[in-house]
Amino acid sequence: MKKSKTYWRINHNIHAPKVRVIDEKDKQIGILALSDALKKAEEAKLDLVEIAPNAKPPVAKIIDFGKFRYQERKKSKSQKKSTKSGDIKEVRFSPFIGEADYRTRLQRIKEFLEEKNKIRLVVKFKGRQMGSKQFGYNLLRRINTELGDTIIIDMEPKFLGRHLTMVISPTTKGKRQEVKGKR
Repeated sequence: MKKSKTYWRINHNIHAPKVRVIDEKDKQIGILALSDALKKAEEAKLDLVEIAPNAKPPVAKIIDFGKFRYQERKKSKSQKKSTKSGDIKEVRFSPFIGEADYRTRLQRIKEFLEEKNKIRLVVKFKGRQMGSKQFGYNLLRRINTELGDTIIIDMEPKFLGRHLTMVISPTTKGKRQEVKGKR
């Protein structure tokens, strides 16, 4: 995995003739000429760091550059922790699954929902089972009714080859959908 480096223009590397300046106490000073902003930074014995280069005029902050880099690194690490990779867990069923196996898989689905994962439910048909497609739809409808208001259906049940597939995700609000299918 490649680390992306962020570069900030500091002090004399800032190209804009005028900048909006924020002091070390996060108080906005106003729009100043670059030379005046640099003088203010030197008086405070700190650096002038361009923090918003695309703004009109660019925003520069008077701050110790080492401290600024540390804060930015800390901020990016906390953002990485809070973002969740879009895991899709898959649970497979047979259209004629036994009750004990069904309960085990249903419990596993509940665990995945608690972890806020999306789940792909797959009913796999073999041979002559393809003639009994309604059992797959009934199984998915049963899962939907047992999980109740805890799920949202992201993808309605549909056949992909010999697999009847449905995608569900955990809900935060009381949104709920019914499984549509052939009876």
